[in-house]
Amino acid sequence: MITEFELFIGIDWSGAKGSSHRGIAVSEAEPGKSVPTIISPPADARSWSRTSVIEYLIKRSSNKKILAGFDFAFAYPFMDENTYFPGIQDSPNNAQELWALIDRINTNAKDFYGGLIWQDPQLGVYYNAPGNKGYLFRSRRRQTEIAAKPIKSPSPTFNCVGPAGVGTGSLAGMRMLHNLEGQACRWPIESNTNNSLTLVEIFPSFYFSLAGVRPIKGNHARIDMLNKALAFFKSNSLPEFFVPKGPDFDEADALISSAAIRALSAKQAVWNIPACAVKEGWIFGVEYANNL
Repeated sequence: MITEFELFIGIDWSGAKGSSHRGIAVSEAEPGKSVPTIISPPADARSWSRTSVIEYLIKRSSNKKILAGFDFAFAYPFMDENTYFPGIQDSPNNAQELWALIDRINTNAKDFYGGLIWQDPQLGVYYNAPGNKGYLFRSRRRQTEIAAKPIKSPSPTFNCVGPAGVGTGSLAGMRMLHNLEGQACRWPIESNTNNSLTLVEIFPSFYFSLAGVRPIKGNHARIDMLNKALAFFKSNSLPEFFVPKGPDFDEADALISSAAIRALSAKQAVWNIPACAVKEGWIFGVEYANNL
């Protein structure tokens, strides 16, 4: 049975240091075909912090049933080695344990920053981190990333370097997921979407690519290309004068994500995913996206 949501939120995330992030963008889409809208950060802030995003979601979900997407990996590869960290005897055995471990190592870092793990003598060697490529870093892939590859291949989750390095944002995101225990359904690690707030993993470049728009060199931020992608997901168009903001046109990513999860969530097949997703997470809509 498909859960009916009252609001769809796309969040272009950031794992950077600090508590004010120009790279975070938030978009809301109402049910139906109305064009998504960009949500400004709190009135007293120039940019979103990760903490303020969570506060906003909790407040919005107090009177609406929300599906919210974040563009970070909810967990690491597990199925390839039957562990997150091969060679470590007490490696976490599930996503919740993984989140707790990352949060514990970074407990003194503000605003859910997760990069302190790179200095950890046992775990830091698994990451390609700024200034330090760990000798155990490998280009491991989750099952959802393998499924996504024919349309758009994500970066390895342990990669924390470069514009496509999803790893830094994922560290901050996993800390956030840990701290939201009991306040949201963290799908698909948890399956009770009757909660007022359900969080899913998104991949904006996958949604653009699915719509026939190449998300490179800002092409996806051109209004004609952005509206082409929105139309693919049955959304009305943005006005011709709209220009997405953000260092990497982050508002464009947030807009397409809110429209995509709105369209995808109505497909039962999207919710029927492999059992491995409980360990590794799953990019919302991958594998079944062509059923749109």
